Amino acid sequence: MTNTITPLRWYAVLAVVFFGILPATMVTTLVARGTTPGEGWLLVIGGIPLVICAVILLFRAWGTTDDPELADRLYRRCMAFVAGADVLMLGGNALLRMTS
Repeated sequence: MTNTITPLRWYAVLAVVFFGILPATMVTTLVARGTTPGEGWLLVIGGIPLVICAVILLFRAWGTTDDPELADRLYRRCMAFVAGADVLMLGGNALLRMTS
């Protein structure tokens, strides 16, 4: 029997790093420099807590090695939070730039 959680673990880590932490850092840097038009800081206020929740869920899923179903749910929820943060920050930034 193969462990189905191992690939999901790697995908969740990659999603948090490349689609959560890096875009959050990029948008925060843009807002701090003042190059984001309009209300760009609202995107950071909404997106950073989603990334933090994703990181917390990732660490909780790492800790649940006994129950693979719980780990599966936590990894999937983690990636959903990352996707939401990505849409909010990067999509919102793109919409702000298109409308200004």
